[in-house]
Amino acid sequence: MTAFQSFRPIYTVSQLTGEIKKLLEQNFEHLWVEGEISNLRLPSSGHLYFTLKDESAQLRGVMFRLQGRLLKFEPADGLQVICYGRLSVYEPRGEYQIIVDYMEPKGWGALQLAFEQLKEKLSREGLFDPAHKKPLPHLPQKIGIVTSPTGAAIRDILQIIDRRFANVHILLYPVRVQGAGAAEEITQAIGAFNQWPDIDVIIVGRGGGSLEDLWAFNEEIVARAIFNSRIPIISAVGHEVDFTIADFVADLRAPTPSAAAELVVRNKEELAQALENLGHRLAHASRAALGTRRERFISLRHRLTDPRKRIADQWLRLDDLGYRLGQSVQLGFSRTRERLRLKLDSLFLLHPGRRVAEHTHRLEQFFHRLTLAMRTELRLFRQRTDGHLGKLQTLSPLAVLERGYSVTQLLPSKELIRQASRLKPADRVLVKVHRGEFLARVEEVQEDNRDHS
Repeated sequence: MTAFQSFRPIYTVSQLTGEIKKLLEQNFEHLWVEGEISNLRLPSSGHLYFTLKDESAQLRGVMFRLQGRLLKFEPADGLQVICYGRLSVYEPRGEYQIIVDYMEPKGWGALQLAFEQLKEKLSREGLFDPAHKKPLPHLPQKIGIVTSPTGAAIRDILQIIDRRFANVHILLYPVRVQGAGAAEEITQAIGAFNQWPDIDVIIVGRGGGSLEDLWAFNEEIVARAIFNSRIPIISAVGHEVDFTIADFVADLRAPTPSAAAELVVRNKEELAQALENLGHRLAHASRAALGTRRERFISLRHRLTDPRKRIADQWLRLDDLGYRLGQSVQLGFSRTRERLRLKLDSLFLLHPGRRVAEHTHRLEQFFHRLTLAMRTELRLFRQRTDGHLGKLQTLSPLAVLERGYSVTQLLPSKELIRQASRLKPADRVLVKVHRGEFLARVEEVQEDNRDHS
């Protein structure tokens, strides 16, 4: 080994990676990084793994579950964010990454982005659909209020309800309306009121404040508790310009807690005046109805006659109807008897035995005529047949043969020989006579040269 080699430092991969990790963690312990989220992963461990990138480079990042639970918005691919954390090296892969402790969206406040994300999510699920809104009771007897017991909201609500309708029962469920744990307490209060059988309506609210102050009413658990409530809920959060997720889900949104108190109960004096007006209208209508009934009674009383006279008239009418009924029955019997006699006469003419005898006689005549016609036709047919047979017998070749003539055919073609000139000596011929046939050989041919023309 040379002297140069003995003084040259040689690192293992682990040693070199460890040295790099020390340098990065010592020199980049606290830093802010801006970039676009991509390749976001959320495994079952709850940690967030992602890549921060810009136009020219990219950096791996991780946000552990504890810090991720504090996020007010949901990270997503393509979102521009600003991250605070420290650089480190993941030694098994030799990759450097940023461990993020805090993250906020660029150009948006984290709370505002979380508000918009949750609003869009719940809207897609139908939690804001007007079809799910429950009507408020016309005259509630018992009202549940979910708010802080020390805030201005409860004082305003109680003062206005006492002024408008002091007979209403008020039940206050004290909760925190901002800060850690406020959303859980509001959710628990809504659930508790829903366990009571006689709560008519619930007011959920608080006074005005910043977006951070009102954030408990933007939490998803509060929104779902309002949606799942069987009791109608009025949301009265902040001032008229403030809107929360609870306002969109509730059955009615009041611009302020004071407005909620005015909406939930009607003014007692106004109700009393309305009842008085209805009483006057009812009395007037009753008097008018009684007057109409009285006039009709008087008219009917004048039209009503002595019942005994009506009974006597009905007896006379009954006797007359009885006499007319008897006459009608007798006349009906007479007409029926006459119709029956006519039917019997018709039946005699149409008696089946008479009709059968007539048809039998006609059939016998037809049969006799048919027999004569068939005999005549057979005799004529036999005469025509005998004539045709005689003609056939006369024209039959067999009859010619019977008279001693024969038919000669040249073999082997079986050509019929009509002239002797068609033959020559040594030709074989077949000769058919009246009974049978025989073979012959031509010895000599003699032609008949006479002119037959």
